[in-house]
Amino acid sequence: MLIAWTTVATLVDADRLAADAVARSLAVCVQTTGPVTSHYRWQGAEERTTEFRLMFKFLPGQQTALEAWLHSTHPYATPEWVVVRAEHVGEKYLSWAVAISTTTPF
Repeated sequence: MLIAWTTVATLVDADRLAADAVARSLAVCVQTTGPVTSHYRWQGAEERTTEFRLMFKFLPGQQTALEAWLHSTHPYATPEWVVVRAEHVGEKYLSWAVAISTTTPF
């Protein structure tokens, strides 16, 4: 299983992206948290913004389509997109993820 993160400026955008990713079977689950405060440098200036974080859980076979969709629908010109491989996933949860991803088309 893979896990990826991104952030958006509004809860409306977070909910829209989460619901759409699940509806399109690009992720088996998307969780939103926030608000969170992000500190970063953008175009030479220090920034501090309030954002909402989305955590996508998905299988390797979904990665290419999910990433392409995310970059085409994300409201930011340069969205955060960090993907990590889960070192361990509970057997029941992984079985559910596999079942749900094979019963719905990508």
